[in-house]
Amino acid sequence: MAVPNGPLDRRSFLVTSGLVAGGSALATGLAAGPAQAAPAARSPLPADPFTLGVASGDPSHDGFVLWTRLALDPHADDGLGGMPAKDQLVQWQVAEDPRFKRVVRRGLATARAKAAHSVHVELYGLRPGREYWYRFKTGSHVSPAGLTRTAPRPDTFGPALSMAFVSCSQYEHGYFTAYRRLAEEHPDLVLHLGDYQYEYKKGVYVIAGGNPRDHDGPETVTLANYRQRHAQYKADADLQAAHAAAPWLVVFDDHEVENNWAGYIPEAGSDTPTLEQFTARRAAAFQAYYENMPLRRSSIPHGPDIQIYRRVRWGRLAGFHMLDTRQFRDDQACDDGNKVCPAAEDPARSITGAKQEKWLADGFRRSEARWDILGQQVFFAQRDSDAGPVKKTSQDAWDGYVASRRRITQSWVDAKVRNAVVLTGDVHAHWASDLKLDYDDPAAKPVGSELVCSSITSTGDGADSDPAAHPYLKINPHLRFYNNQRGYVLTKIGKDSLTADFKTVSYVRTPGAPVSTKATFVAEDRVPGLHQTYLRPLPSTLRSKAAPNDQAIIDQTIANEREP
Repeated sequence: MAVPNGPLDRRSFLVTSGLVAGGSALATGLAAGPAQAAPAARSPLPADPFTLGVASGDPSHDGFVLWTRLALDPHADDGLGGMPAKDQLVQWQVAEDPRFKRVVRRGLATARAKAAHSVHVELYGLRPGREYWYRFKTGSHVSPAGLTRTAPRPDTFGPALSMAFVSCSQYEHGYFTAYRRLAEEHPDLVLHLGDYQYEYKKGVYVIAGGNPRDHDGPETVTLANYRQRHAQYKADADLQAAHAAAPWLVVFDDHEVENNWAGYIPEAGSDTPTLEQFTARRAAAFQAYYENMPLRRSSIPHGPDIQIYRRVRWGRLAGFHMLDTRQFRDDQACDDGNKVCPAAEDPARSITGAKQEKWLADGFRRSEARWDILGQQVFFAQRDSDAGPVKKTSQDAWDGYVASRRRITQSWVDAKVRNAVVLTGDVHAHWASDLKLDYDDPAAKPVGSELVCSSITSTGDGADSDPAAHPYLKINPHLRFYNNQRGYVLTKIGKDSLTADFKTVSYVRTPGAPVSTKATFVAEDRVPGLHQTYLRPLPSTLRSKAAPNDQAIIDQTIANEREP
């Protein structure tokens, strides 16, 4: 099936690697060699093409991926960034110092017009557990420098890992200040858990008081649409700062394609309602996603399919199991939404698909990590919104796939995983919870922990609140924390404990908000579950207000998560 604006096969994604000094850089594609080093433009570009910044990702103990994409005009309607329709040679450098006095790798890559002038360079043979700086150059134009790092050797723990995770950055809903504050934390690693960009055209997803910024172009359906939207987001200086601060591990959720899609099933009322139309849309979205993310060539899409679930090892300290909960899931049951749904208990249903479930269980059995961390998209713990005997849950989360959740939880229990931690995005609020095999048994002991990050901007400023007063925590005693401000979660992962700081910014409608820590939770080695060590006092202006009734709070929480 043809992809909008023309198909791209694996060979077309090639980034030619040449003139490599003292190491190996792998081409992005199936094959590499002089025969594929097609002539590329050496003529100077009329302006700076590094308007989308730089990024790195998927670190190993001896390497990582370097990324950039050339664009003279990020807002160009055709999605090609105002670039001439020919390939462009790009130099890259990796150094041990920020001034590039000690360059340890260098080479040439080809930014191919057919890949929207994106560049992916996979590096191997570097020293483990080290910081490196990198940059690109074409003609007289030099990119900003980025900072990245390799993981520790597989047989060592290395120092404690500073890891931040984020999700849900709706450009129209505010400024990406939280990305800037995250960059200022100088983390070693960043996880993005989905909804990196949103598909809506201007005027569709509007928050109270109006959107402070607007999307370019129509709803993203074609390859040109997705490329333009990614470029608009990447042109944001705060997002560029976060990418340049550390290597990223990325997975997508729904909005990178379309709200609430499942497998080959589009959202109700979709602009691409037929199987053929949605398959083409999926292929376009995945192609643009790969072009704009620091992913390895193992994630080059095959038309409407992409390999995004994968493992990244951080020495003996942590193993990151990055999941895909969209591409292989059964359709949401009971017409989606937050509702009573007996079909959610159907043992045949899966949110990951059987193959990924087996891959995950096998990974748990083989794991030698101190901390096994699942980087994934949607709420994992049970979250019942009905105080009575009837269970009312979200069908777009793991609550809509109860047997799948139980099988995966049981697999890490059976494998005797030392410490299981699930990281989650999607719901536009901070949450913390203990994970159980049976959430309906008050006496069931925790078997893991879940940390949920708020959005970067989605749903706007939000509001501070008393987390203990939220009715979800009364109905679900395994839920430990809630806050509805924007922000991210910053963790410190050591051999003896994992500490999570829930970071919040007080506003996103205008830029420049300061960041603070709302709460801190700790998971101790071999002690499943969380305990709170810090909670920022609630402002007196909020303490004096009469609290709304429980149902009003539940309704507002659901509304904050629901997308048009």
